[in-house]
Amino acid sequence: MRAGARAADRFRLVTNPVIVAEVSIRFSRIEALDAALPKAMFDRETIPYEAAFLAGKVFLAYRRRGGTPRSPLPDFFIGAHAAVAGYQLMTRDTARYRTGFPNLALIAPE
Repeated sequence: MRAGARAADRFRLVTNPVIVAEVSIRFSRIEALDAALPKAMFDRETIPYEAAFLAGKVFLAYRRRGGTPRSPLPDFFIGAHAAVAGYQLMTRDTARYRTGFPNLALIAPE
């Protein structure tokens, strides 16, 4: 069973436009993307204004710690959205989120 399907059994799953943009590169048609992120499994939300502000501040802190300018700013939008909304975040990149968002609860699939 895929990690997303297992998580859907236990948690409310949320996606946002940044996640959709990142995932979309694997698909040639939006219908295939919609099948991979079905509305029945994933709630679709916009990114709150407060989350965009937080993403910028965490990205700035990352850069000041020596982070590369090519680091994907979208990760910071995703983390900030979860933090502002009080969500848990499912990710394989736990180190980045633990540093930038230390109070964010993370789910790290095997």
